[in-house]
Amino acid sequence: MPKDDSLIIDGHPYTSRLLVGTGKYKDFEETQTAIEASGAQIVTVAIRRTNIGQEKGEKNLLDYIPPDKYTLLPNTAGCYDADSAIRTCRLARELLDGHDLVKLEVLGDEKTLFPDVPATLQAAETLVKEGFKVMVYTNDDPIMAKRFEELGCIAVMPLAAPIGSGLGIRNPYNIRTIVENASVPILVDAGVGTASDAAIAMELGCDGVLMNTAIAEAKDPVLMASAMKKGIEAGREAYLAGRMPRRAYASASSPIDGAFF
Repeated sequence: MPKDDSLIIDGHPYTSRLLVGTGKYKDFEETQTAIEASGAQIVTVAIRRTNIGQEKGEKNLLDYIPPDKYTLLPNTAGCYDADSAIRTCRLARELLDGHDLVKLEVLGDEKTLFPDVPATLQAAETLVKEGFKVMVYTNDDPIMAKRFEELGCIAVMPLAAPIGSGLGIRNPYNIRTIVENASVPILVDAGVGTASDAAIAMELGCDGVLMNTAIAEAKDPVLMASAMKKGIEAGREAYLAGRMPRRAYASASSPIDGAFF
């Protein structure tokens, strides 16, 4: 691995290319332990579902995932229209003392959790104008990915498969096309199920992977978090190394050209 192979988000370098969520764990203690095992430095928080100070008297996630140790990435999970997503980002900025880095997602329906792309575009345009640094969740359409980049989003996060499905990278060709045409970081978001899925995303050239369910719903979340860390690192190294070409026929490991018999 090159000495300086940092992930750059909003001008800040990160040594880890794994971003993790905080939902679906049995308690905040397990959340904390799993995130530590993952090595992640950016942690996404669902503002509408997690207490970060808006609910007085309840456990505060920030006591377990402190902002001085992690970069918090407030997200708009649970929003089904542009207006609610925009309000959620404004609330996050207020609760986090002007924090403007956000993950935007506007969902289309509760069954598939696919993004409502037109509504996401609408919300992204408003948030960018208001000075937010928007990392946007979208589908795996290369045209829309470029549109979000041109709109001013600082990172584009196409799904690999439906949220929480664990199906892995269902359309590697689209993901690769998005990566090849991008000048902002591309991070796979949603659909990863295990460490090999994370490695494949990185081998495709993605700049990082964001996940939650794959770790939180594993039989051993802390061990899976550690596996995901290694999968990300292995996939990144393989991408940088450059894989051998695929061939239709065998090719001897020890060439016989020029050998004496």
